[in-house]
Amino acid sequence: MSLPSLVIRNGTIVDGSGNDPYEADLAIADGRIAAIGKNLPKGTEEINARGKLVTPGFVDVHTHYDAQATWSHRLSPSTWNGVTTVLLGNCGVGFAPCHADQHDLLINLMEGVEDIPEVVLSEGLPWNWHSFPDFLDALAARSYDADVATQVPHAALRVYVMGERGANREPATEQDRRRMAELTVEGLRAGAFGFSTSRTLNHRAADGRHIPTLRAEEAELTAIAQAMRSVGSGWLQIVSDFEDQQGEIGLFRRLARESGRPVTITMIQSDARPNGWRELMGEIDRANAEGLRLTAQIRSRPTSVLLGFELSQNPFSGRPTYKKIAHLPFAERVALLRQPEFRARVVADSIDESEYASRRVERWKRMFPFGDPPDYEPAADQSVAARAACEGRSPDEVAYDLLMERDGRGILYLPVTNYAAGNLDVVGEMLAAPNSLIGLGDGGAHVGIMCDATATSYTLTHWTRDRRRGSLFPVAWGIKRLTADNAVEMGLRDRGLLRPGLKADINVLDYDNMRLRRPEIAYDLPAGGKRLVQRTDGFDATIVSGEIVYRNGEPTGALPGRLVRSS
Repeated sequence: MSLPSLVIRNGTIVDGSGNDPYEADLAIADGRIAAIGKNLPKGTEEINARGKLVTPGFVDVHTHYDAQATWSHRLSPSTWNGVTTVLLGNCGVGFAPCHADQHDLLINLMEGVEDIPEVVLSEGLPWNWHSFPDFLDALAARSYDADVATQVPHAALRVYVMGERGANREPATEQDRRRMAELTVEGLRAGAFGFSTSRTLNHRAADGRHIPTLRAEEAELTAIAQAMRSVGSGWLQIVSDFEDQQGEIGLFRRLARESGRPVTITMIQSDARPNGWRELMGEIDRANAEGLRLTAQIRSRPTSVLLGFELSQNPFSGRPTYKKIAHLPFAERVALLRQPEFRARVVADSIDESEYASRRVERWKRMFPFGDPPDYEPAADQSVAARAACEGRSPDEVAYDLLMERDGRGILYLPVTNYAAGNLDVVGEMLAAPNSLIGLGDGGAHVGIMCDATATSYTLTHWTRDRRRGSLFPVAWGIKRLTADNAVEMGLRDRGLLRPGLKADINVLDYDNMRLRRPEIAYDLPAGGKRLVQRTDGFDATIVSGEIVYRNGEPTGALPGRLVRSS
């Protein structure tokens, strides 16, 4: 064994296999795990991990760092939360391939679908690529605090091949289908880990148009699936509304069969069909029993919207009095919001009936104060409505005053999906399902309304330690779900486990003291753009390819992360 560059001494090894933890040393040499055992030789550098968990680095299969990875070396907030590999290009959106005259179209689409402001994208994207292989080469020239993996995004592909016809969702011709299939093969052979598409009405461009891939015909998807079979690598990542659940799952079965590749789909519980997810999971289980490979991607907490005067939305955004000041800089807005007479006018206002988004978030029984640490499973008696009833005030007044806390930076929490019963029992069932993956953190996206990239940390803190409203999972289970399960499903065989010879992507966790902090706004995007970020205490060290990239949550300056190409 080469002289270890780093030895993690006396840690509790949770190796990603799901097996019981055990105490041992772990030595790293040449970016890989060199040995695990007792009394290993001294390393050039050492970490005393007594009383701490030593785990594989987390693998996040659902991010949207497509833009951030082109201008930043740091894939935060995911990397602040133990993620050492990110997969971008999800939901069919991305920036390659792209003709030079289509930049604005793809920016408009990403702004609408993933809530990244146009000015940020226009300022930040270098556009030093044309084809998908060019895009990979541009990423490969950069260094990061985590490894980056990619997928071929259907929307960009469709627009590249079909132009405005593709953007307008016209049916693809046989020639169009053949060209999309060829470019998918090109992307996979260049190193993409899959192909992604969206079939949901929720995904719209900033100008209101539906995503180009909505209702894409089966012939188009089948041509791409058959092309994937010819390469023999990658998965198909799909998001759907499942309005016709039998029709959609039937289509996905056929795509899995035609491609010979895994299919992974987004799964949530909606209020409208609280048991629909069970039917869907049953179909997924039956498909796997037949020899196909389908998985459901699960968020380990509700899909939520965060509301605040400094954020993209708040419960008063659609009220005429507030709309008059919405354009002002935050400090000027807060000065006006502090004035009693202005407060009275805002509270007394009615929402403009045309303001659908504002009416959608004005749900006082489902809206909660967001503390520090934040509670993602609050009880009904903690809601704004319950608090207002207790205090003899209107919900509007209570919400306004909560938002004005911390100099106008107060945050309200609105769980949108996975919370039909007012608890996370359903999420626990989803997480325990044999054909589910933990994903959907959406790191890099929805920067003004949510910050779910910390769902990795939440899986450990809430589901293996802190939950009081239901049962817990073993910590070894939680680590396996965040590491080996995701790595194997993606096709990454060199990480996700602590084994000699594997890549030294590792977290050292002060598990007993892990704590999610309250999200906050950072103005660190191009053009001074803002984003919600969130940290978690308890990450003593995060290691990528044998180099410590974060110590106690602070960057070391090391950037060993690189583009990962599929084999």
